[in-house]
Amino acid sequence: MVKKIFFIFSPVLLLCLMVSCAPRHVETPSFHDIDLNGHFVELSKINTIEAVLSLEYEKGDSLMNGDASLTLSENSLELKIYYLGFLAGYIRENNGDVTVSPKMDRNRSLILVEGLKNSFMWWKAIDNTHTISENGRFYKLENYNRKIFLDKKTLLPAQQFIELYNGDELRIFYESPARIDDVSDGVQALSAPARWYQSNMKISLNNHILKIKIKSYTIRTQ
Repeated sequence: MVKKIFFIFSPVLLLCLMVSCAPRHVETPSFHDIDLNGHFVELSKINTIEAVLSLEYEKGDSLMNGDASLTLSENSLELKIYYLGFLAGYIRENNGDVTVSPKMDRNRSLILVEGLKNSFMWWKAIDNTHTISENGRFYKLENYNRKIFLDKKTLLPAQQFIELYNGDELRIFYESPARIDDVSDGVQALSAPARWYQSNMKISLNNHILKIKIKSYTIRTQ
């Protein structure tokens, strides 16, 4: 029997967080003629992501559903989980130092910290050690421990495979492109493809699976 645990925002709090920047699913334009290096430069201008998430976490026959708030930058992460409008748990990471409450096992901590950082800010890992090749409808970016497959049309990630320091493989799958409709100057100054993101993700590590649906998404630029 599958065990279920529910963590939810109170309706008022969740509405306040979602009202102005909920994902807008529209037809995705084609960006196939955009220079990749220039695209990565545009993405590098994003230094903070704030999001409200719907989470589904599976391990064996256990299932946890709920909502969370995420604040993410290149060197830090804060994930808060709420129950009936009250804080029920959190994970904070700052320059590699992780604080968790309540305590959780190593795999769950890895899939939340490394999984969230690498799935949202996937471009931060791209450097001059990556090779770029074409693989059907994807660009394949690869180095010694990572493979990223970008859709040629949308320039959004479709899959990502990361070998962790202990030899385990973190797998990330993406779908459901959405557009940021923020009208602030910093966002509007970004190129068109940099204002799109994937609103659904699935992250797996060993027998742990984390499914993410983004309910709201806000970025801050340099």
